[in-house]
Amino acid sequence: MRRSVRWVQRRAPGSGTSRERGSATVEAAIVFPVVLLLIFGIIQGALWFHARHIALGAAQEGARVASAEDGGSGEDRAREFITNLTGGTLIRHVIIHESATTQIATVTVNGQAPSLIPGVDGLPVSQIATASVERFTWPGS
Repeated sequence: MRRSVRWVQRRAPGSGTSRERGSATVEAAIVFPVVLLLIFGIIQGALWFHARHIALGAAQEGARVASAEDGGSGEDRAREFITNLTGGTLIRHVIIHESATTQIATVTVNGQAPSLIPGVDGLPVSQIATASVERFTWPGS
């Protein structure tokens, strides 16, 4: 008695039928742009966050200089800080405003973080720093 061996091609569970051929390509075509948008969004957020920190550092440096007893230009120092740190590329359209009273010096740095999305202006960045003005006082006054 002879046994006949019959080979049966079995499909892996979940492999689907022939009607589903190419479905992975369609799924990738739908998911890939969403993943790219998510990645660009994260990078854009990081650029904006970094630009805010640079603007804050420039405002603090400008306020420090403006509050000194000899009273240098806080606006010039803030602009120099941004230029030296980034070459002027990370914060665009920078506007720096300095104001001082007899007790407080304030420096405001406004600008735009660069945008990764073509045709869209950068996200606005604005930071303010204040410092007490140094002055000579007599004891008891």
